Amino acid sequence: MTETHRPSSSSHRRSSSSPVRRRAHSPPSPSFSITHHRSSSLFGLPPLPLPGLVESVAGAGHYSGNKVEHENVPPRLSMERRRSSVVTDVTESRKRLLADLKELYCCRPTMEIFDRGWTRDATFEDPLCLCNGLNEYAAQWFALAKFCSKSENLSSRVLLSSEEPNRLIYTQKQEYTMKLTGIKKVITSMIVIDLDEDDKIVRLVDQWDGEDAPTRWGAIYLRRLNAKIMPWIFRIPKDSR
Repeated sequence: MTETHRPSSSSHRRSSSSPVRRRAHSPPSPSFSITHHRSSSLFGLPPLPLPGLVESVAGAGHYSGNKVEHENVPPRLSMERRRSSVVTDVTESRKRLLADLKELYCCRPTMEIFDRGWTRDATFEDPLCLCNGLNEYAAQWFALAKFCSKSENLSSRVLLSSEEPNRLIYTQKQEYTMKLTGIKKVITSMIVIDLDEDDKIVRLVDQWDGEDAPTRWGAIYLRRLNAKIMPWIFRIPKDSR
């Protein structure tokens, strides 16, 4: 005869009195959507990591007189913005400076522009040259007017205007028409300008496609050679040296 074992009443009480532990449901893991921004075409600026960055630089604004496009801002600008302790409106003196630079890029150089907005020992560099001093950088602008039959500013936008450091950054899209061949070339640049206390240019770096100027494989020596040769070919007016 099979014996049936019944649990004791004490064990039954323990089991009934002990609370039932339920596994807590963990909250669902947050999901992140990543949007991949395709870089723009040749001579377009690198993609913007934060699409609202341009709008957030409210103090920079636009300067009047040019068609404005919403262009992608190079990622390095966010670093520049974090380093700048003050972002201000574009002052009248800087608006005048931007207008003078437009004249230079549109192949209408004058010595008055350099006297008004550049220090005599300023540095100017782009992928083709690395100039130090008035004779070298002024010759580059007068040479541009000789090589191009026309140069038109298609768009421009101020990205940063800061006081510490004293700096101005803007982008522009410029169309050049070669004088001999009639070939047209559109170049998009990020232009970084360091200024002195009088808002005169101490250093101007024209970064084509938002990239640093070449320095490898002897490129820096060729750029310096270009800066040295141009003053011998394209003389600047003597009364302003």
